[in-house]
Amino acid sequence: MTPMKDERMTASLPPQAAPLLQVSGLAVDFRTMDGVVHAVEDVDLEIAPGETVAIVGESGSGKSTTAMAVIGLLASGGHVSAGSIRLDGRELVGMPEGELRRIRGRDIGMVPQDPMSNLNPVAKVGTQVAETLLAHGLATRKDVGAKVVEALSAAGLPDPERRAAQYPHELSGGLRQRALIAIGLACRPRLLIADEPTSALDVTVQQTILDQIAEMTRELGTAVLLITHDLGLAAERAQRVVVMHRGRVVEQGPARQILDDPQHPYTQSLVKAAPSIAAARLRPEAFRTAPAVERAEGERRTERAERAEVTKGADNIVEIENLRKVYPVRGRREDFVAVDDVSLAIPRGETVAIVGESGSGKTTTARMLLKLIEPSAGSIRFEGQDISTLDRAQAREFRQRVQPVFQDPYSSLNPMFTIERLIAEPLEFYKRGSRAERRARVRKLLDDVALPQSMLQRYPSELSGGQRQRVAIARALALSPDLVVCDEPVSALDVLVQAQILTLLGDLQREYGLSYLFISHDLAVVRLISDYVCVMKDGALVEAASSEEIFTNPRDPYTRRLLASIPGNELNIAS
Repeated sequence: MTPMKDERMTASLPPQAAPLLQVSGLAVDFRTMDGVVHAVEDVDLEIAPGETVAIVGESGSGKSTTAMAVIGLLASGGHVSAGSIRLDGRELVGMPEGELRRIRGRDIGMVPQDPMSNLNPVAKVGTQVAETLLAHGLATRKDVGAKVVEALSAAGLPDPERRAAQYPHELSGGLRQRALIAIGLACRPRLLIADEPTSALDVTVQQTILDQIAEMTRELGTAVLLITHDLGLAAERAQRVVVMHRGRVVEQGPARQILDDPQHPYTQSLVKAAPSIAAARLRPEAFRTAPAVERAEGERRTERAERAEVTKGADNIVEIENLRKVYPVRGRREDFVAVDDVSLAIPRGETVAIVGESGSGKTTTARMLLKLIEPSAGSIRFEGQDISTLDRAQAREFRQRVQPVFQDPYSSLNPMFTIERLIAEPLEFYKRGSRAERRARVRKLLDDVALPQSMLQRYPSELSGGQRQRVAIARALALSPDLVVCDEPVSALDVLVQAQILTLLGDLQREYGLSYLFISHDLAVVRLISDYVCVMKDGALVEAASSEEIFTNPRDPYTRRLLASIPGNELNIAS
């Protein structure tokens, strides 16, 4: 589909601002075993000096491919098949590799998405920054050490001399991302490409990283091409937004104009689905469990769901009291307290969310509930029984009734198993039913998570991230659990896929009367799905209340800081 180009599609720069980057009619093709794939078609965009332009869209929309074409780093088999890319009037398409290499880093910097896969794990952080400076002749062997420390300091790393001597694995996610910023901006480039630079980070760390990029680029006069799937983030950080869908630009213009009044149906769907913007709205009907008399005609409800609705609020499926987890640290006198005196309850048929930054103890709490690790003190009661007292047979029964859905659908599914075998595996392990009954159960589960039967013989590598997460949910439901522990189940997914998975979880809760413990650092997502919210910081519970109370009347300063860090938090966009 070729979009109509109206004034918004051709939003031009002010006459006095000549574009630093000008992309015209760009097309990128990839040669594959199945033929040529047209990844990007007819893309036009401009960036003025000092301007920030965001490209938004879901995975596969072509936004990262467009950025990689600009810097000349397309993946194997990819090439620019048409169009022009000009940097300050110089044509980059067809430029010899030697000249492009001199432009990369010096004129065009890059901050990629995943610091663990983009930093050399066997080279010290300072060495990696030094390589960029030395390659472009911006430092000598004599003074490179001082310039490395200066670059790391400018990127916001505390104690830069010590950090320069450390390896990537010794830094937190936020510090690793700052190291990538230091590398990307060390040569003071005129254009910085930031490709999902904060998608895996907590909201507070995300805000710090984006503030650091904004401050450094403002001081250097650097233009920014920001690649993101988060419309709230784009609205806060960019002057203009370019929306891509299936390799094409479908809409572009001033950020607030695009978000306040989206014209293209795809942009409208992005705005509607984006949880960071939806955080300011009431929770959708999809996440409310309506009374029986108000249910839609024909809505599926199991007998267990009816029972859970009757007893909802009357009893707790899980009660955690004074939970504590301590890890001894080799070489140190003091132990590390991961969870400190946490008490909470999960009402039957409802969703309790635990939120907090990385290292707050939320995942450790979930792992103790799943009996993957043992607590140092305190108790966890499931259906009134302390799980630490379970014998072997009772523990086996407990593990069938409490199931996890993990964060990463790429690493939590065995790549050597078909989808059918992955979902059937818990049924086979616990010897549930005959082979024919198990196959029927797998097909029913595939229907429950809205996946076609044709996927049964596929492998995880043949599915998208959202489809893989649906498979993980189907596998978790195979044994008909009472409680599902969801550990960051949508943090790696695009906003549209996030919305689909969250809606699916809400539908399954209503149909089966499930209880959820939902672990997340994304408060916007938590607002959509939770009945109760527990806020953790440094291993301790700092606030716990209903979702509505937490989001409308937060009491703890830390909770208020988390809420203030949500991208797009202050944008009042109509639904």
